[in-house]
Amino acid sequence: MRLLLLTALLMLSSQLWANNHERLQEANFAPSHALGKERLERKNQSVLTYLWADVYAAAFYAPAQSSAKQAAAKSLTQRLELYYFRNIDSQDVIQAAWVTLERQHDAASLQPLRSDIDALHATFRDICPGDRYALSLNTAGELTLEVNGSSVYTNQKPALAKAYLGIWLAPNGLSDTLRTSLLAD
Repeated sequence: MRLLLLTALLMLSSQLWANNHERLQEANFAPSHALGKERLERKNQSVLTYLWADVYAAAFYAPAQSSAKQAAAKSLTQRLELYYFRNIDSQDVIQAAWVTLERQHDAASLQPLRSDIDALHATFRDICPGDRYALSLNTAGELTLEVNGSSVYTNQKPALAKAYLGIWLAPNGLSDTLRTSLLAD
């Protein structure tokens, strides 16, 4: 019985790996990205799976001379790109963002950012399979949101950039598994 269970688990894990590989090919993240005068390289990519359903693939970009962990910890120039596999209501995305932000930060820390976060959320629309969202942070601490290659929001507050990128890159975020994969050395 144990051998049968072990064999089934091994077969399932290879299917999941193959599925992730196929999903990352579908997302087709570029190996590098120009952000202003800086060239960022793709450090890592991963697939977020929730209740056995692939939701999106994510790629993290940072300067070539830094590791992904260094870039996230020091708020260096960076880019987080998401490629969606499923339809998602924009209100569900906003709710998940607030739940995560409130788990990661106390009310006093979030209060000064609330209007900026609401302005960012106002640009969200319902997500369809194939949609691509990207959050970029430049050397001046400016956060930019792109939807399907078009810039839809920019904010010059480094605290907003750190908090919002932290949804994916800071402890207690949306997914510790995804965070670990994106920030792996």
